[in-house]
Amino acid sequence: MKKIVIAAVARNGVIGRSNGEMPWHSEKEFQHFKNTTLGFPIIMGRKTFESLGSPLKGRLNIVLTNNKELNNRYKDIITFDKLSDAYFFCEEKKYEKIFLIGGGSLFPQLINDADEMVISIMDFSAEGDIYFPKIDEKVWNIKTKDKRNGFEIIYYVRKEIK
Repeated sequence: MKKIVIAAVARNGVIGRSNGEMPWHSEKEFQHFKNTTLGFPIIMGRKTFESLGSPLKGRLNIVLTNNKELNNRYKDIITFDKLSDAYFFCEEKKYEKIFLIGGGSLFPQLINDADEMVISIMDFSAEGDIYFPKIDEKVWNIKTKDKRNGFEIIYYVRKEIK
């Protein structure tokens, strides 16, 4: 099972605001996210889930939280209190790939676990206080780049350990 981090990052590294707001709205980038993740599980933290407002359709929404009340409020999500349990569940279900969508406090761990990353670099800087971690060039190779209107998608693969 491939674990893939997917994120949109402003030129200055901002990915969000601590009040749950997204610092920008890019319909084309949202469409890319949807097209890429549709049909696959997405794993996220509670704050990221709450910022979405509701489960994303066409994907199994897995939320990392200790708050089991979320299961009662939403029928289209599964919650786990440990990331390892979420991974085990997805492996048991034999998913080909899963997407790790954040948020800010989870990305350092998610990046360590990931096999690939799909990072949209927006063509602007943004106001915010949540940042994407620095991508270590010793760990990641750029596979391809895809320039779009308003952003560039960079596909990364984890380097082989020698």
